[in-house]
Amino acid sequence: MADPMKIRASLKGDVADIRVLVSHPMENGQRKDNAGNTVPAHYIQTMTVEIGGKPVIQGQVGTAVSRNPVFGFKVKGAKAGDKVVIKWRDNKGETRSDEAAVA
Repeated sequence: MADPMKIRASLKGDVADIRVLVSHPMENGQRKDNAGNTVPAHYIQTMTVEIGGKPVIQGQVGTAVSRNPVFGFKVKGAKAGDKVVIKWRDNKGETRSDEAAVA
């Protein structure tokens, strides 16, 4: 399984500023290794963000995103202590889910 995501969620008024660092190779399937062989595609396809048990963001990610991407979101209506859950699924069927609290 992939390394844990690093999630920061801070509150400014009633808006949660969420940043997440995802450890993932994000290979697009077009790069060649040192031997000249094509490196197989391996990238995140879907990502969801839940706050307080409610989905607030659902998105698709593609091959144009770099390795170990950082994503940022601003979500209105959050409260201090709300649980932020971020989940992703990649093209090989691997999944990851991590959580943090809004501070």
